[in-house]
Amino acid sequence: MDQQILSAISIASDPRQEYTLQGQAIEFLQSVRERAPETWQVALRLFLETDSNGGRLHSPQVRVFALQVIDDLLEKQSESLDSASFAALEQAFVEYIQSEYIFGAAEASGPFIRNKFSHTLALLFLCTYPEQWPTFFTSIFSLLRSPDAASIAPLNPHISTLFLRLLIEISGEVNDQTLKAARTFDAARHARDAKVRDEVRSRDAAGMSEAVLAIIAEGEERLAGLRSQGGGGPEIEKVQEAVEYGVKAFAGIVPWVDINLTVTPHTLPLLFRLLSDPDIQIRLSATHVILRIVQKGLKEPSDKLNLIRVLSLGEVLESLEEKTRSKTAGEEMSDDEVSYREGLGKLTSGLGQELAKLSEDMSIAAEIRGPSEQLLDQLLPVMLRFLADDYDETSTTVFPLVSAVLGIHKRAKKNSPQMLVTEPKRAFLSSTLEIVLQKMKWDADDDPYDMDDDEKAAFETMRKDLRSFLDAILYVDTELTIGAVRQVAMNALNALKSGTQIKWEDAELAVYLVYLFGELQKSSKEKGRLAFIQAPPDVRENKERRKEVDYSLMPLTLQGELMLALVQSGVSTYPNLAVTAQFFETVARYGDFFKVRKECIVPVLTDFLDVRGIHTPKTELRGRYFYLFHRFIKDVRQEIPSEHVPPLLDTIRDLLLIEVEAPEDDRPDIDSLEDDPNVFGIFDSQLYLFESVGTLLSLLGPTPTDQAVLLGTVTTPLLTGLSQAIQAHMNAPQALLHVLQAHHHIRALGSISKGFPDAPVPTPPGYVPAPWVAVFKQAAEAILVCLEAMNSQRLVRDATRFAFGRIIASTGAATTQYIPTLMGRLLSQFEPPELVEFIMFLGLVVHKLQTEVFDVIDELLTPLNNHISTILAQPIDGTDAKQMHLSTKKAYLEFLGSIMSGPLFTVFISERNNSQFVNLMESIISVASDPSDPVSEKVAFTLLARCTAHFGTPASAGGSGVPGFERLIYERLIPLAFDVPASPNFNIKDGQTLSVLVEIGVFLKATHKARSQEVLDFLVNVFLPSKNCPPEMANDFVAKLRDLDTKGFKKYWADFFRASQASS
Repeated sequence: MDQQILSAISIASDPRQEYTLQGQAIEFLQSVRERAPETWQVALRLFLETDSNGGRLHSPQVRVFALQVIDDLLEKQSESLDSASFAALEQAFVEYIQSEYIFGAAEASGPFIRNKFSHTLALLFLCTYPEQWPTFFTSIFSLLRSPDAASIAPLNPHISTLFLRLLIEISGEVNDQTLKAARTFDAARHARDAKVRDEVRSRDAAGMSEAVLAIIAEGEERLAGLRSQGGGGPEIEKVQEAVEYGVKAFAGIVPWVDINLTVTPHTLPLLFRLLSDPDIQIRLSATHVILRIVQKGLKEPSDKLNLIRVLSLGEVLESLEEKTRSKTAGEEMSDDEVSYREGLGKLTSGLGQELAKLSEDMSIAAEIRGPSEQLLDQLLPVMLRFLADDYDETSTTVFPLVSAVLGIHKRAKKNSPQMLVTEPKRAFLSSTLEIVLQKMKWDADDDPYDMDDDEKAAFETMRKDLRSFLDAILYVDTELTIGAVRQVAMNALNALKSGTQIKWEDAELAVYLVYLFGELQKSSKEKGRLAFIQAPPDVRENKERRKEVDYSLMPLTLQGELMLALVQSGVSTYPNLAVTAQFFETVARYGDFFKVRKECIVPVLTDFLDVRGIHTPKTELRGRYFYLFHRFIKDVRQEIPSEHVPPLLDTIRDLLLIEVEAPEDDRPDIDSLEDDPNVFGIFDSQLYLFESVGTLLSLLGPTPTDQAVLLGTVTTPLLTGLSQAIQAHMNAPQALLHVLQAHHHIRALGSISKGFPDAPVPTPPGYVPAPWVAVFKQAAEAILVCLEAMNSQRLVRDATRFAFGRIIASTGAATTQYIPTLMGRLLSQFEPPELVEFIMFLGLVVHKLQTEVFDVIDELLTPLNNHISTILAQPIDGTDAKQMHLSTKKAYLEFLGSIMSGPLFTVFISERNNSQFVNLMESIISVASDPSDPVSEKVAFTLLARCTAHFGTPASAGGSGVPGFERLIYERLIPLAFDVPASPNFNIKDGQTLSVLVEIGVFLKATHKARSQEVLDFLVNVFLPSKNCPPEMANDFVAKLRDLDTKGFKKYWADFFRASQASS
């Protein structure tokens, strides 16, 4: 087998080999690893074999593979190795260590083998300690120094490095929580790790800790000697690496060995000296190990406090922070210094968080909490200096501590709302607030629209975190926070207004703070316009009074003043994209301000319309600006003077040109475009612009002729483009470009219509449609022509539903004549997912037009019910089919519900549909009986309640009184209401199932409203006795059904059901 393995490795690692042959070689090697219990001895031989000169016979690739096979053997061991296998491995590995690490070159030709062997040796240790190899550590300790040398002889550097790597591997395996979280939990492994930790603690922890510290100390001493002699090069690098490994190994054992072994009069001075070592990696490792010590889990809070006192880190950190900050004052920091300050920041944060836990836990004695709070207060200035660091990477290291400290203040405020903020606390909050606002600024050299996405995301995440600090300070001291934010924003805006030049990052921050100000005021009860003006009490409390007042005469609130300063500052002209982008975000967010200061509307519209706004050449901004412009127009539309509409439209017209990009040639079909959210480019955002056009045109109602003419000037180019797309498609049916052109033009027409108000429903007597309705009727006819020509294209069908949904809403009864044709053409060809969208479209039509579409729904209902019943009866094959089945069922039930909830319900018993009424009810009952789909089951019971209310109420009582419906109530529906929750599959602990139970209660209440005393008599005399319900429970049930309102009965019904379950 040896030769087979060698040949397979050679083939697998040779890129010149045939692919098939390489695959076979890899498959063979995988089988060798899978059969590790049988093949490990061959692997061990390949790893250890030597040539005639004593060197390793096989290549590094072969030897690494050999160790992988042994790893597989050891990782599969849930118990100890058999004695023969253990003896062979122990002897082989000890002899290998002696020959290679004591008398040899320690794998100098293949350094990666050293790391791999350390891992394998660690796995062997975990399998055999302590039962089979109790002397594991003592054996390693004995090799650290030559047995025939004096005790003061230098430690063997090769063995030392092996020992440290081994210790890092063992700590990682038994205690590293990150590694454990990445693995699938294994109870046996978990128990083994715990046992190993316990055994090491009781047997070898002292020697292990002593050995590590000896290696570190000796390395430090050698470094000092080499540095004093001016030494350098490979020798000093090796020693530095050894010290770094030593500190890392020590950090690995700190969390799981006794604290008395790691915190001693010898270790602390050593670690603190290393904090100032010239080598950055040693310094970083030292910060990490001290952080591990600080975070060491201790049972008693007093022990933790004593540990922190012994460490005396506060003074150390203050000194090191000042030293590292002043060291490069006025200069750009080196990467090493930045990394070190990050390490110190993490250490500060870790120490502070431990103190915060001690100081706030009320279960801890006051004599512990008090000193902990004092130590935390002493640490806060250092925390703030790290928070204020110019480098965001350093600043963010103390974010967890800042959050913890502000959290303490928030909770104190919550527990004692009337408590005054002390001067020391206010000073701290003020300093923190100043730093937070400063850190919210972009760096001067940044360009948010020309920088790496990850860097931009990192800053935005940091700003979000800083915003949470701002919120916390606001909660504790609202006056301080509001004042500081207002001052920073106002200073910058006033400077711009006066013509003073300010930095772009200061301008952007000012606008961003105005954007945030509304959220900082979210606790205020004043919403809408009242958030921006100081209204007298009679205006604040009387909605009718608000309609009469002149808001422009009222003084502004702080938020109103900021918005006015924003508009008047001229910041929108600042020559920086980030500043103008934030400006547009802000004005679009606070549309209500412009209703109290209407003179600001036109200046902002002007800003939106030029190259700063929707005409910007920056594509990624233009799409966002289309949306913000739409949002602004929608909010302030009632305040825009109608005379401004024509010139506004003229300014926008060049942006209404629809440009369609040809799809990639390798796309298999046009429908695949539907699954790509980016395929339409900026067109999806352009639709907001078309809707804004509709909104602006709707303002011309007082001049209806001009309104229709202007609308026509916008729709005519779209209709022409649509006609051209149809003709082009007829000439080249396979060309995807023409389908996209049709899709875009149809959706644009629908978006314009969306900007108009909804038509009145029902149509009032004498109502005459406005002239613009005729324009949309023309558009509807053109869309139907396109649908007929391209109804095989899903994109066109989807666009047609989209457009008609909006055209019907705005034109009302004027376009209902097109619905039958629309339905016929949509249903002539469709894919299963479209059925749900079609049903939802019908629901929208019913909701918008109600009785206006009675004839259409009357004609459509029976064939639609038959069609959907056929689809739902089909076998379900696969997850996708099941999801589609559930979606279709739910959508259809909701469509029926939209009919039943309004005046259209009589369509179910019309002359055309009456014969199918029983089948329809059977379908609903079938869904209500199916516990596998509680969502649809609930909707079904809602429908049954409405059917009972409409068709079960006698005509004499104001209902429709369908003959025989009362029999359905007594023979089918009431038994169903009790049988469903009694089913063994009905799990009331499930939230969705509980909602079904509640809806059944609504249905039962509906039966009483419909049949009154009759249903009570049926329940108490016939039905409940048949269910063996005790008479007193039956009488109580009908009394509650009679006397309680629906809300009260729903609760009672749930309790009744639980009681009946308990008694059964």
